[in-house]
Amino acid sequence: MNALESLTTIRFPAVAGRSRLESFLSHFADVRAGEGGGVLLMALNLFLLLGAYYMLKTVREVLILSQGGAEVKSYSSAGQAALLLVVVPLFGIIASRVNRVRLVTGVTLFFASNLAIFIALGKMGLREGVAFFLWVGIFNVLVIAQLWAFANDIYTQKQGERLFPFVGLGGSLGAWIGAVAAARAIRPAGPYGLMSAAAFLLVCCAALTVWMDRHTSRRQDAGKQKEAAKPLSKEGGFQLIFRDRYLLLIAALVVLLNIVNTSGEFMLSKLVVAKAASLYPNAVAMAADRQRYIGEFYGSYFSWFNIIGVVLQTFLVSRIFKAIGVGGALFVGPCIALAGYSVILVAPLLPLVRVLKIMDNSSDYSIQSTAGQALFLPTSREAKYKAKAAIDAFFKRFGDVLYAGVVYVGTALGFALSAFAALNLAFTVIWIFIAVALAREYKRRSQVPPREVALPAQQSPLVQTA
Repeated sequence: MNALESLTTIRFPAVAGRSRLESFLSHFADVRAGEGGGVLLMALNLFLLLGAYYMLKTVREVLILSQGGAEVKSYSSAGQAALLLVVVPLFGIIASRVNRVRLVTGVTLFFASNLAIFIALGKMGLREGVAFFLWVGIFNVLVIAQLWAFANDIYTQKQGERLFPFVGLGGSLGAWIGAVAAARAIRPAGPYGLMSAAAFLLVCCAALTVWMDRHTSRRQDAGKQKEAAKPLSKEGGFQLIFRDRYLLLIAALVVLLNIVNTSGEFMLSKLVVAKAASLYPNAVAMAADRQRYIGEFYGSYFSWFNIIGVVLQTFLVSRIFKAIGVGGALFVGPCIALAGYSVILVAPLLPLVRVLKIMDNSSDYSIQSTAGQALFLPTSREAKYKAKAAIDAFFKRFGDVLYAGVVYVGTALGFALSAFAALNLAFTVIWIFIAVALAREYKRRSQVPPREVALPAQQSPLVQTA
């Protein structure tokens, strides 16, 4: 029996007192009595949020590639990191003044309101590809990071290790359906129709977060309610990171992972732009045709790696966690990247790069993503909200800055795509060494007893002992 068959045969233990819903959910993760309603709400929220993001991600590719090209896309990623040097400290100040539900919903509604501005500017005929690209990069890391921080805050470490695979399944399904919807709607609705749909979904996410918070608070004692209503301490996200080796390792992992992923997306974008130019050679008269080709290509591309990610999230992630733990799951991504870029080094062709990037991203957005979110379970509330926001926002984009420099130098020196693939292999090796150190530190922290939970399991569908 091979490793994949061994994983799929892993079963979760039967637990007395489960409802029918919880018994059904236990086929996908180790959901226990009293946890079904809460984990389903959390997964639904992430489903809507990722659906909105993938609509906006398709719009982003259409605008930036049709108005700038692959090089402008890479350089714009560097601009995101510069903006986040301002955004992250500002976010920390706000987080120290409001409670968690106001923080998460306020950030979500702020970004939803921004979409109305982009729609108005676009209909005025302004070129907004670069501005929208910068905005989507900040939206992606901040809004999604805060929802996962909320989940980290609600669950204990043991609960999170059991339930995060199912919460992540909601995100994987939302990403897939959002990408499919974007691919089908890009022609009839256009980029601004997709922006409007995404804004509506974000408003729904904010409303659902309020509902979840109230649902949780009603089932907690006065001490837990008071803790949830308190703003965070005054420490900033960067302060928390630079004084904690564990958080520094997470930040380093995010930087390396993003360098490798951005490199692959750059190679793919170069090949897509070249293909669009060969099919529609007149850049002025055929600009709309190029936009449609790029939009349809990326809509299909996103759909494929998201559906494969859904399959991985549904049937393998929880079983991988059970078999080798969160620390072991950290090595799946770099091993796939190492094999994939070794092949691209030899044959950098669009059909082949497309397939390899689908494999890379499907594992990244399922196994690697869920393991990355679980790394914050054994941390403080301040680390969950502030340090996580700084890591997911600034350090992720700092990886883009580093790779933008590589793109600039490589383009100036006339590097072929195979040369960029060789650099990616070197970055992947460093990624593996960081994963080793991080897995050891996570194991060490996991030996510390989890925080106490005030109520018995049957009283709270969201917060209970593991």
